Amino acid sequence: MGSFPEIRTNLGDYVKQFVDFLDTTLEGLFEFIFFISSRTINFIDDVLVTLPWWSFILLIFLLGWYFKSIFAGILYGFFVFLIGSFGLWEDMMTTIAIILAAVIICLIIGIPVGIWMAFNKGFSNVMRPLLDAMQTMPSFVYLIPAIFFFGLGNVSAIFATLIYALPPVIRLTELAIRGVDKEVIESAQSFGSSRGQMLRKVQLPQAMPTIMAGVNQTTMMALAMVVIASMVGAKGLGEQVLVSINRIDIALGFEAGISIVFLAIIIDRITNGIAAKFQRGIN
Repeated sequence: MGSFPEIRTNLGDYVKQFVDFLDTTLEGLFEFIFFISSRTINFIDDVLVTLPWWSFILLIFLLGWYFKSIFAGILYGFFVFLIGSFGLWEDMMTTIAIILAAVIICLIIGIPVGIWMAFNKGFSNVMRPLLDAMQTMPSFVYLIPAIFFFGLGNVSAIFATLIYALPPVIRLTELAIRGVDKEVIESAQSFGSSRGQMLRKVQLPQAMPTIMAGVNQTTMMALAMVVIASMVGAKGLGEQVLVSINRIDIALGFEAGISIVFLAIIIDRITNGIAAKFQRGIN
């Protein structure tokens, strides 16, 4: 009596047909994306791996010192040294390469889209539900189209990470551009600035601290996908966590997990320091 009526919409079948259509029609595009993404990851990974270990630690120390404090630089350098002492140096480099590639693509796409949304109310109204869906959809769901289009490997990890980590930089870029003081804009208009000049010389510099906050959030969300992305064949620290789960290896799980925590602390503090530098520069 209380059972649901015999109604079936088959919405999932329609989605599958649409994905099959995309895979067939845009096969060349997906192959191009795979080629560019794999080459980018491999290039970044090769550069990082060929660096002497001490030079990378020195770089982290200098970044921490410049953007935070000398104590922070020493602490971050020690964290990186500790990850190496776990025997996870190359895994850390692969993880950083995946994160850098994903974040770079997110910024290339996200900042222009956020600017467009700030200037176009109709486009903003269309994008907001899509961004809501991207942020609320369970992250494991992103792995399905990633595998379908790109197979197992690091490229699928970037694709899944891209969907998960893109919304913050778009939202905060739009918010930052819309939040620029109207008096500053009117002053620039009174001097005859074009829309392009106003964007480059007034709005973007004023909005940069908030945009950098979006970069920080996007980077942290990309790092949060490291373990999940290992389920589609992504290498790095996430893979070691997955291996430790399969083997019930507490030691490896702790070392790989704490290494991800160390990376999260370093990335979060340095990107926050960059945002603070921009803020002080404006003030």
